Amino acid sequence: MKGFLEALRVQRWDDHRYYHHSRINQSLHFVSAVSFLSAYALLFVYPAVAALVGWLVAMVTRQSGHFFFEPRGYDEVNQVTHEYKEEIKVGYNLRRKIVLIAVWALSPLALYADPTLLGIFEAHIDTNGFIRHMGLVWLGVGVAGLLFRTVHLFFIRDVQTGLVWLTKILTDPFHDVKLYHRAPLFLMRGQLIDPALGRQHP
Repeated sequence: MKGFLEALRVQRWDDHRYYHHSRINQSLHFVSAVSFLSAYALLFVYPAVAALVGWLVAMVTRQSGHFFFEPRGYDEVNQVTHEYKEEIKVGYNLRRKIVLIAVWALSPLALYADPTLLGIFEAHIDTNGFIRHMGLVWLGVGVAGLLFRTVHLFFIRDVQTGLVWLTKILTDPFHDVKLYHRAPLFLMRGQLIDPALGRQHP
């Protein structure tokens, strides 16, 4: 267990120091984390709504921060290139995220073409039915994305790395609230890049 927790700490630290320099990105991660926690609560009552919140609010804000606001030049703090960070990324790097987002974005077309989705659903009769089924499809896409990368890591790294990454992803909303709750305040003060990254230690 000690080795597992240490590996979790390292993955969290690497993710923070490599991919969260921008205060805008950090602020969006805070919004995303709160949204994901809301989705977690909804999951036990309204799973389709939870998926809609998770993808349309939490994931959109989270990934917007990475794609549009995080610096991609040479990382002076960590003395590495953006390409190096992308190569060693344990989870979904930007290229893998594009594939996952494409699957998510195109999945409504499959439900539109076949309202039963190969017999999984009863055909919807109105817009509300379509949206509910779409939420469930997106929930399936999210679960599949998590399991696919976890099992993939079993083969390209080892079982512990995969399980640690899965644990990290599922607990990131709790950790991100703690880590980034002050980011919007710093951003309102005009601070665009986190200056503490160069002074922090794992």
